[in-house]
Amino acid sequence: MAIDRVAVLGAGSWGTTFAKVVADSGPEVALWARRQEVASVITETRVNADYLPGISLPANLTATADPAKALDGADAVVLAVPSQTLRANLSAWRELLPRDATLVSLSKGVELGTLKRMSEVIREVAGVDESQVAVVSGPNLAKEIAVGQPTATVIACTDHDRAVDLQHACSNSYFRPYTNTDVVGCELGGACKNVIALACGMAAGMGYGDNTMASIITRGLAETARLGAALGADPLTFAGLAGLGDLVATCASPLSRNRTFGERLGKGETLAQAQEAAHGQVAEGVKSCSSIRELAAAHGVDMPITEGVHQVCHDGLSVRDLGAALLGRDRKHERQ
Repeated sequence: MAIDRVAVLGAGSWGTTFAKVVADSGPEVALWARRQEVASVITETRVNADYLPGISLPANLTATADPAKALDGADAVVLAVPSQTLRANLSAWRELLPRDATLVSLSKGVELGTLKRMSEVIREVAGVDESQVAVVSGPNLAKEIAVGQPTATVIACTDHDRAVDLQHACSNSYFRPYTNTDVVGCELGGACKNVIALACGMAAGMGYGDNTMASIITRGLAETARLGAALGADPLTFAGLAGLGDLVATCASPLSRNRTFGERLGKGETLAQAQEAAHGQVAEGVKSCSSIRELAAAHGVDMPITEGVHQVCHDGLSVRDLGAALLGRDRKHERQ
C-alpha cells in the first residue's frame, strides 16, 4: 500500500525530525503539536524554534494543534510522545484514527505498572492486530538527522510488506531504513539502551574513561540480550542497528539526554538538580529503569546494571556505591 500522507503526533525534537525525514522522502506530512503556539510558529516560519531551532522544514510538512485535522486521511500515524504518556494520548485519539492506517511507534520504553512494550500498548488501546503496528529504532540522534547527517534505522513490523511500505515512505539521501520482523527485540533494544546510557553518563561524570564506557556498553548489551531471549526476541537483532547501533550512539553522544542526565548524577547532582538543569525534563531511562527491572524480575533475568541504575535514581544509592557493587559481584563466565 502506497503511503502518501503521514500524521506525526508529537512535535518534540524527534517527532519533528522524523516528520522532516518523511517529508523529505516525498509524502505529505501533518505534524501535530500539543501547543497551538508551536504549530503557529512552524506554520509562519517553517521552523520549530522550541525543539529544532535553525532547521528549515519542508513545504510539504504542515503543522496543527488539532489532532482530527492531522489524522484526516492519514495512511500512517506516527506516535512521537514520551513512552509513559503514550496510553493517555492514544486513548484521546483512538476514535480519530483512520481504520486501516499503519500505527508507528517512535517511543522507547516499557510502561510502568503494566510492563507492556509500546507496541503492546498501541494494540491494546487502538484495538488493532499486531500486524498493523510498527516500531522505529536505531542510532537516531535527532539533531544530527535534522541537519542531514547520514544515518540508518530499523522499521520493525510482523507484517513485512507493511514494513516495506514504511521503508519507502521514509527513505532519502540521508536516512536509510532497514526492515525487520522482530518487533520484540527492536523495542527492548530501544528501551534498555536508555538505562545503560544513564550508567555510562554516571561513569563519565565520575571521570572514568573509554575502558569503563566500553565495559558498561558491552555488559549492558549482554543483559539486554538476556531479557530479549526470555521474551522471544531474535538474538541477532541486538547485534544490529536497533541493538548495538542505538546503544553506542546513546551511550557515547553528548546529544543523548540520558547520557548527559547520568553525567550530572555522576558529578554529584541530585535527581532534582539534574532535572532542573534539563529544563524540567526527565530522561526516559529514569522511569524505564524501574519497569524494565520489574519485567526482568518477572522473567527471572539478571540485569545488574539496570538494577543499579534504578537504585541510584529511586532508592538513594550513591553513584560511587553503584560502581563498587557492580565490580564486587560474584565472578562468572562472560556469557552469564
